[in-house]
Amino acid sequence: MKVYLGSDHAGYKLKEYVQKHLLQKKGFETIDLGTHSEDSVDYPDFAEKVAEKVMQGKNAFGILMCGTGIGMSISANKIKGIRAAVVYDRYTARVAREHNNANIICIGGKTTKTPEAAKILDAFFSAKKPLKGSRHARRVKKIGALEEIY
Repeated sequence: MKVYLGSDHAGYKLKEYVQKHLLQKKGFETIDLGTHSEDSVDYPDFAEKVAEKVMQGKNAFGILMCGTGIGMSISANKIKGIRAAVVYDRYTARVAREHNNANIICIGGKTTKTPEAAKILDAFFSAKKPLKGSRHARRVKKIGALEEIY
């Protein structure tokens, strides 16, 4: 499974931790799209890079990190087909996948400690996408339909 990583300066240290955590797990290939330091950068640039790669890839996911995850989520969700969710614990990570079929999760570098980040990642990647025909799948389809209208 390909996982594209992106962060701004506030999420840089968490991104480095996240990459190490995923590389210790079997079946993950991580691609770091930056930033590569704590020098100030603009988070929409990295949200766009990760979102574009996720949309091009099959069975691809993204993880975006900024100070809170909020700016990354707003930016990534501007890309058609992206369902980026700000997650802050195991429960929100799991339901982002199971209920909303999130293909990108956004985590706050200033709001999430590294041990919790590992638990969040494990919960997200062990969750399953919504079952075909379920109420959640119906809702995800409606989200996609909104992209065609606006």
